[in-house]
Amino acid sequence: MVCKGFRKELLCLVFLLMTGNSWAAHPLITDDTGTQGKGKFQLELNGQYDWEKESINGVSTKTTGGQVATTLSYGIAENVDLVLSLPYQWGKTEENEVTAYNENGIGDMVFEAKWRFFEKEGFSLVLKPGISIPTGNDEKGLGTGKFGGHIFLIGSKELGPCAFHANLGYIRNENKADERKDIWHASMATTWEVIKNLKLVANIGIERNTDDEASNNPAFIIGGVIYSVTEYFDLDCGVKYGLTSSETDLSLMVGMALRF
Repeated sequence: MVCKGFRKELLCLVFLLMTGNSWAAHPLITDDTGTQGKGKFQLELNGQYDWEKESINGVSTKTTGGQVATTLSYGIAENVDLVLSLPYQWGKTEENEVTAYNENGIGDMVFEAKWRFFEKEGFSLVLKPGISIPTGNDEKGLGTGKFGGHIFLIGSKELGPCAFHANLGYIRNENKADERKDIWHASMATTWEVIKNLKLVANIGIERNTDDEASNNPAFIIGGVIYSVTEYFDLDCGVKYGLTSSETDLSLMVGMALRF
């Protein structure tokens, strides 16, 4: 990320930590059209560690951080879920090995509805609107300080052991940090069940930069694995790599999902 001064570093860290709070099929960021089914729950616990390093005009900047997000989904109908997610975040920025920022705490809560409105011959579509609730401390760089919103159109297609997913989204990034408020998102993902209960996953995407002065938009690629220990319990891990300078260099991702 191209950042100048402490305030700008703090905003970069906000962006680094505030993305991807409540997506399905972790470690993917691109969501799928699956829902839990009426009266059923899913509890997810996902962790991520981020690493970023750059040197500009003789100043070496190293940013590390991460989050642990808890997400609870409940099926109010066969094709409609309610989703609530809350992250705990931490981050540290060093300039020439001197600490400029070091904070941790609860981030902004996200509440969403997921409605699958079309389904035919292995192809389905979902609308997923949501709001972000400013539970994080914006003065410490752990939240936006304002209510925000988003809406995503999600498409999935199943072809035997493979599935393909695409997301198009609009995010209203209300904030107190003078960031851009109108953000778009586009991404694609695929899963491949190579053997029973073991899936290889891949994901690529791009999102409009929240920084008006940035020269490019953050783009990423993810590779990972999902292992279904039982029908009701999944474990996963993955690596996310930044394809542009405005995206976090490297993220390590692990998670679990329990359905009941």
